[in-house]
Amino acid sequence: MAGFLGFTKDRQVNKVVEIEVNMIIPNPHQPRTDFDDVDIKALAESISQNGILQPLALRRNGDAYELIAGERRLRAAKMCGLTVVPCIIHDISERSSAILALVENIQRQDLTFFDEAAAIEKLISYYGMTQEDAASKLGKAQSTIANKLRLLRLTADERELIMRFNLTERHARALLKLASSQDRLTVLEKVVKNSLNVERTEKLVEDYIGQCKIKHSYKARSRVFQNVKIFVNTINKAVETMQAAGISADSRKIQNEDFIEYRVRIPILERKEEG
Repeated sequence: MAGFLGFTKDRQVNKVVEIEVNMIIPNPHQPRTDFDDVDIKALAESISQNGILQPLALRRNGDAYELIAGERRLRAAKMCGLTVVPCIIHDISERSSAILALVENIQRQDLTFFDEAAAIEKLISYYGMTQEDAASKLGKAQSTIANKLRLLRLTADERELIMRFNLTERHARALLKLASSQDRLTVLEKVVKNSLNVERTEKLVEDYIGQCKIKHSYKARSRVFQNVKIFVNTINKAVETMQAAGISADSRKIQNEDFIEYRVRIPILERKEEG
């Protein structure tokens, strides 16, 4: 540590230096929300044997250093008892630090697909990038970025179930064909209960959509039939009212192949009086 204290700021920037772990603060823009303890323990064992092969990336933040990239290495280093770690100090702004942290984590491809989608969304919404900008910076097709962002339409409950039961991104995308969260949860419960693979999940979703269409069609027809029933009752009520008033009106229902016909006969009172 004494050697590090002898460096000037200019000599520290972009040079590998040793920094005390208690002087390093987390990156507030870290996209990873879950760290696997088993994975960290395995990394700690490797560091104990071989040291930290890739320096952590930091930036100055007051009297401390803010982590840009390398939180897994920092956690593992603390786990195996290291008090100092090799780092490279970058002279960059908070915005650039946040973007680098997001990009570095996304490119490592060991984020959950929901964390990755959230990180991409942050690049776009918080840092003013377009989907094209994000695709270029991440080396991905724009269509891939768009598909990742669609995952964020799933609710927190849906995401929690998907991750808890180790379902894949393709499972998640299949569920997006369903419009409502309640429908997705209904299907998701069946997927989990029956341990369905992606292909069977996609078929279940298509079958569910087909059943919903049939139900909607039935409900629509039911509403039409209900309206017809109200209309027929109105006719019958009108005939009964005329009969109660002494008018010899009557109605007749005629069943045809393609339709039902109602005929109402109302006598012409004037002719009856003339007779």
